[in-house]
Amino acid sequence: MKVADVFRFRNAEIKALHLTWIAFFITFYVWFNMAPLASSMLKSVDWLTTDDLRLFAICNVALTIPARIVVGMALDRFGPRRVFSVLMVLMSIPALFFAFGNTMTQLLVSRLVLSSIGASFVVGIHMTAMWFKPKDIGFAEGFYAGWGNFGSAAAAISLPTIALHMYGGEDGWRWAIAQSAIVMAAYGVYYWFAITDGPVGTVHRKPRKAVALEVSTWGDMVKLILWTIPLVGVLAILVWRIQNMGYLSTTGAAICYAVIFAVVCYQIIQILRVNVPILKKGVPEDDKYPFNSVAALNSTYFANFGAELAVVSMLPMFFEETWSLSATAAGLIAASFAFVNLVARPMGGLVSDRMGNRRFVMLSYMFGIAVGFAMMGLMNSSWPLIIAVGITVFTSFFVQGAEGATFGIIPSIKRRLTGQISGMAGAYGNVGAVVYLTIFTFVTPTQFFYIIAAGAFISWVLCVMWLKEPESGFSDEYHVSSVDRQIEEEERLRQATATST
Repeated sequence: MKVADVFRFRNAEIKALHLTWIAFFITFYVWFNMAPLASSMLKSVDWLTTDDLRLFAICNVALTIPARIVVGMALDRFGPRRVFSVLMVLMSIPALFFAFGNTMTQLLVSRLVLSSIGASFVVGIHMTAMWFKPKDIGFAEGFYAGWGNFGSAAAAISLPTIALHMYGGEDGWRWAIAQSAIVMAAYGVYYWFAITDGPVGTVHRKPRKAVALEVSTWGDMVKLILWTIPLVGVLAILVWRIQNMGYLSTTGAAICYAVIFAVVCYQIIQILRVNVPILKKGVPEDDKYPFNSVAALNSTYFANFGAELAVVSMLPMFFEETWSLSATAAGLIAASFAFVNLVARPMGGLVSDRMGNRRFVMLSYMFGIAVGFAMMGLMNSSWPLIIAVGITVFTSFFVQGAEGATFGIIPSIKRRLTGQISGMAGAYGNVGAVVYLTIFTFVTPTQFFYIIAAGAFISWVLCVMWLKEPESGFSDEYHVSSVDRQIEEEERLRQATATST
């Protein structure tokens, strides 16, 4: 696939790619519609405080992690078209509640529920994988993610203008948020009728069970349990932060911790229920896949996407304080970190497609991230500002490229489990953000850059040890195992029986 191919709008897979990144763009536009309107909210609602908005910011990412896991399971069962459409329509409801909420509880609960919309990322990853062949998947996934992520920047640029000049008045911010929610719901309905799950005639390969990821060996099952615990366990950090901010009583926090513990236990039970019968029966050789590769990619997304979310949150203040810049100038310079996404992420996928070795590309990007953040740790006020900006862009280039390379590999690991694997890796990106942002509250910016550089280096080591070049990573078609064919035949017989009765 060439870059020029993205302009061939009559091509069915290109049309699907554009329809899907637009859906992702809109969901991220709605997800990040509060921050650019924060000052308008404070002026309009006299009982809101800056601390309240900080709490809403935490709630805005709280349920994204479990939502990505649940949506990943739903994808393998119902397909990305239905899941994406339903997600957009359903999430417009809490967005509208937030827009017109008049109490602290209404705003907090609606923002908490709305955080589930962050799961949209993994839906589009699955849809794109169904439309593009393994040899083209890197660029296609990178293009989808790069332009979709731009939705958050578009919200920051356009929403204040819409609130002030299109609607105006004290409630302008409410109507601006409501408008974004209504557009999302309308596009969700349109998406249902405008696209199919892959080209017509494509077989949607499903896992035998959607409640937990299938594995190939007993050792892999233990590793899956160990990698599952942090996905929900990290929410305990959010509870701890909310309690420390005074918004949650000791009793309330204890209840939250108990719920988190119960959910972790439930997930472990589901893993055992799904995998013990499969492993006792024996997994055919042609159906086995390396779970170590999944673990390695969980670590890369923790280290690249997690670092991106955390750095974007602190970079404006770092430039403002280190070089004594105005808030506007610092914000514009810091924005360069996000804007690189438009080019670097598709390029990461394109390089992954062209190099003929996706593992080597992944290793190169992760090493580049470690070097980049280590160099940012060395920066101080004695450095020329232009050099500091150059290093920031250099680092961002590797961070975004690594994100593209990560999802250039995932669809080729195990075709029928793509949704669950994407959901797990995507969730680890949010786990990384929570961990890094929490660490940032205890260290200086310089120490922070060194810590995330160390995180990237550890991920690089894990990739050296665990990541394998995916089978059929550059083929015209994805690998189909004997179990895939058996599941397909069982589904065909089930449908035939249902039709005859």
